[in-house]
Amino acid sequence: MYLEFYGLKQLPFALTPDPHYIYFTPSHTEVMANLHYGIESGKGLIVVTGEVGTGKTTMLRWVMQRLDRSVLVAYVFNPRLAVPEFYQHLASLFDIRNWENKSDFLIEFGRVLEARHSRGLRTVLIIDEAHGLSTDVLEEVRLLCNFESDTAKKLQIVLTGQPELRNVLNDPQLRQLKQRIALRCEIKALPNVEETAQYIASRMKIAGAVRTEIFSPGAVDYIFRCSEGIPRNINNLCDNALLNGFASGASMVSRAMIEEIAGTFDMLPRVDRQPLNIQENEAPARIFKAAGRAELWSAGEGHSNGKEYKPASPDSFAIKTSSVDSHSSSSSTTDADILINEYRRRSDSYVTADELASKYVRSGFGRENNGQSI
Repeated sequence: MYLEFYGLKQLPFALTPDPHYIYFTPSHTEVMANLHYGIESGKGLIVVTGEVGTGKTTMLRWVMQRLDRSVLVAYVFNPRLAVPEFYQHLASLFDIRNWENKSDFLIEFGRVLEARHSRGLRTVLIIDEAHGLSTDVLEEVRLLCNFESDTAKKLQIVLTGQPELRNVLNDPQLRQLKQRIALRCEIKALPNVEETAQYIASRMKIAGAVRTEIFSPGAVDYIFRCSEGIPRNINNLCDNALLNGFASGASMVSRAMIEEIAGTFDMLPRVDRQPLNIQENEAPARIFKAAGRAELWSAGEGHSNGKEYKPASPDSFAIKTSSVDSHSSSSSTTDADILINEYRRRSDSYVTADELASKYVRSGFGRENNGQSI
């Protein structure tokens, strides 16, 4: 729709995993190197993880298109399979026909692997979205790793998935599978604005753009902030920005356009989102009941060594105990500040309840913050 307006031959920011548009970040290059080394060296089990939208499937398709014809690849993209369905799917992918049950399949599959291995050929099973595999299917994957010779694995298995795959593999029930992992690698998001600008320019150039500076620096900066460097999010923002730019006749995509689109797709940066309506906290509630506070206060009215003890004034008492009322745990508070009433009362210091109540009211300690008596 906007191709002619911006001088493009193809859609540069489609959400499909087209390997033609792959952009090699340092983490992509590292993953490629691990896959090449693992498959060529017959390492067996390789695990690739990455956040949603970082380009795992795009990378896998790029790899599969460039493998030598001597490499037989089976690609499983839907992990929601029961064990019988899993073997039925493998049989279809590897063109194994003469089988009726799991035992028959394993015998035929073993013959295929042995024939290929004896001729120096590689056989690869790639399972995408592997974080969705059930524990039972993952256990079957482990058993498939047992197709091996004395020196090399006859079947190379690649598991790719979201970061949750790491948690799945840490399940104690799967510790045997975890121990068989020969290589681990991770695809990461774009790290900064500069890399994001190069990513956008690369896709525009591949799509046939003569002028790649269609996105203003401010727009690119906000795209990075909204997308957090995740390529799929970048594609979504850029595609909609070009569409809006075409509709408004703008030759350059501005930051304001990206802000509008990000708001529509709920992709605003966290710092730009409206804060929650949080009301100011009320004063902390007292931790003692009225009777307990009265008893604490009256303890200071005792006598020691035959002399009447006169406690500190209510104001100074309130200052010392403010750290307790406000739930503070300052290390500068001493035991004396808290335990100010450890005075043994003599048996002749008995007072009536009315006298105690009168003293408690006069002290001011019986009033709440709003000045009302308890």
